[in-house]
Amino acid sequence: MQLFRDLEPLSSEYRHGALTIGNFDGVHLGHARIARQVRQRADEVGGPAVVFTFDPHPVRLLRPELAPPPLTWTRRKVELLGELGIDAVIAYPTTKDLLELTPNEFFDQIIVQKMAAKAMVEGPNFNFGKNRAGDTTTLAKLCNENGMQLDILAPFTREGETEFVSSSRIRKLIAAGDVQAAREMLTQPYRMRGMVTHGAGRGASLGIPTANLEAIDTLVPEIGVYAGIAHRGNAIYAAAINIGPNPTFGEKARKIEVHLIGFQGSLYGEPLEVSFLSRLREVTTFPDVDALRKQLAIDIETTKQKFQDYQTKLSS
Repeated sequence: MQLFRDLEPLSSEYRHGALTIGNFDGVHLGHARIARQVRQRADEVGGPAVVFTFDPHPVRLLRPELAPPPLTWTRRKVELLGELGIDAVIAYPTTKDLLELTPNEFFDQIIVQKMAAKAMVEGPNFNFGKNRAGDTTTLAKLCNENGMQLDILAPFTREGETEFVSSSRIRKLIAAGDVQAAREMLTQPYRMRGMVTHGAGRGASLGIPTANLEAIDTLVPEIGVYAGIAHRGNAIYAAAINIGPNPTFGEKARKIEVHLIGFQGSLYGEPLEVSFLSRLREVTTFPDVDALRKQLAIDIETTKQKFQDYQTKLSS
């Protein structure tokens, strides 16, 4: 799996294949269906399966006040798409010059000249070019004129549902704390990352040390206590996660604290990634420290079970 941040130079190994263009934020089940179709078309034309995305999302340049918090960072997006059979991701720098290209100019300069694509796969709401003037009808015309195969896939809906899976829908669920419902629409549990900094040391004083996470660059779930997974390099740990204040100690500032179950050592100054499995409870004010300690012990045991259940499901 390769990540490119430009098209100069792009070797023939990553040209003359199947291409899809989009943001792919979160890499959900709808994205997975597109990726599988791209893989299939790439095999048919004898070329690579390529995702072309924008970094940053164009709305961050055009209407930054409307830009939603992202669900994934670029490297994570590459990992997830690689697991779906994609050969390369092009995270193309979003510039005003790029956004000024008309649909015909974008198609000719990027898709034909730079990518030399033989097939394309998109969803029904695909738009491209200046002011999003190009749509799937425009794309179909241009592909036909250039002898390029095109698949337009219908929105993905899960069995028994009428609302289709989308990044905006998943974003709302995560913002509300329903990370389990979001997980069922994603290809992997929702994950965020941050840097471990020094906290107040409350957890250590209770015998439950925590990593205090800051510099989060993706959406943070609603205040609450969560069961999840901590990723430190190639190692993973069941993780009890607290997002919010510590009202029992009179603290009001929202913090993100992660207890890596079974981990011993220091994490200060390290990056840490955390995946969310389910929300356990709300943040609560306890009458005393002993009551808090008892609840934390319950949270840890519940987290262990959630982690074990998830691992069992993966291996089945």
